[in-house]
Amino acid sequence: MNTAMAAGLGFTLAGLVGYLVGLTTAYPGRAFSVTSVMVGIALLVVGADGGAET
Repeated sequence: MNTAMAAGLGFTLAGLVGYLVGLTTAYPGRAFSVTSVMVGIALLVVGADGGAET
């Protein structure tokens, strides 16, 4: 597992947890959980590519 994929997994999981907590409790900055999920998915795609050029 490369660095981008590990970071993507971390961002995605943290964003999902933040989103689920935000459903029950209002806290400042909870909208950033959606941003974290989007960044995490993008990093997962980049990490899965492996940096290979076509």
